[in-house]
Amino acid sequence: MAQEMLYPTEDNYNYTDYPEDLIGPCAFQNNQSVELIIGPYVHSIICILGFVGNSLVIATYAFYKRTKSMTDVYLLNVAIADLLFVVSLPLIVYNELSAWPMGPIACKLLRGSYSVNLYSGMLLLACISTDRYIAIVQARRSFRLRSLAYSRVICAIVWASAVLLSVPDFYFYHWYEPSHSVEAFMYEEEESPTISTPPRHVCEFRFTDNTTALTTKMAVPSTQLAVGFILPLLVMVFCYTAIIVTLLKARNFQRHKAVRVVLAVVAVFVVCHLPYNVTLLYDTANMFELQSCQDSDILQVAKTVTQTIAYLHCCLNPVLYAFVGVKFRNHFRRIVQDLWCLGKRYIAPRRFSRVTSEIYVSTRRSVDGSSENGSSFTM
Repeated sequence: MAQEMLYPTEDNYNYTDYPEDLIGPCAFQNNQSVELIIGPYVHSIICILGFVGNSLVIATYAFYKRTKSMTDVYLLNVAIADLLFVVSLPLIVYNELSAWPMGPIACKLLRGSYSVNLYSGMLLLACISTDRYIAIVQARRSFRLRSLAYSRVICAIVWASAVLLSVPDFYFYHWYEPSHSVEAFMYEEEESPTISTPPRHVCEFRFTDNTTALTTKMAVPSTQLAVGFILPLLVMVFCYTAIIVTLLKARNFQRHKAVRVVLAVVAVFVVCHLPYNVTLLYDTANMFELQSCQDSDILQVAKTVTQTIAYLHCCLNPVLYAFVGVKFRNHFRRIVQDLWCLGKRYIAPRRFSRVTSEIYVSTRRSVDGSSENGSSFTM
């Protein structure tokens, strides 16, 4: 009975009569070897750097600098999106290496949150580009268009759009044991294994019919390409090209220095995300074509490596968008000074408690007094 269920008979052709024709799933040995290196080590570095950098941005806005401009609101939301991403990334890596021991709820939440943070982060970068375009190229209209109320409404729309775009990930990702397990390819005459291995679960797309599978597996990566890469790239190219043209007209050293910053922002975005999206496009275009295990393994290795390069962008966002500004760097220095003073206070409380409190109060006053005007990004 088990053999009939695993290998049904159709048109007088019984697969059980020809067991040598059965082909198991690809092992992807090269990709597994790469994941054993990238997963625990490279992703750990990305998570640490991304957590520290984005936490500093959020701490700066929480304790030292209030969000007083549209750019500040966007930068804070980008830091939140990147921080949520680097927090969920080690959980995803751990589950992938350990056959998803955390169960079905973690499967849906982690995969869905990854998609939400991806879309929100990319769309917010496009919003930052538009905000800088208005502030520099359309300077006369900037005071009317760049308000805190508008920025908060736009951020709410961005997060809501990211959640809606991620609905397929929340719905179709399932925690299950694949049917193509090793036991499924054992024959009746073979002896049963003496040691029972625990079931290996995966967190992947699972569908009830072929039509839904075809539509979803084409629509999800296509949407990720269009909204998560092509749209932000087009907005950045248009806005920053106009910004560069405007800045080059100004005969000023600081303006030319700002041009280099703009070029660095675009270059880092392209270098980080273009390789992975090209690989994703190729994978989507050839998704339903028959490939050898060797070609599939090479494609999986390319996706793993290029995806890790794309993850680096969450570590570079704080440097490119926040700490490049003069005022933001001053706030960052004060954070370091206050942490140093607090550390000395705990080490020698009787000696340094009074001095630490005076320095901390004076620092907070200087921060509040020095940041009444201007944005965190100074060109």
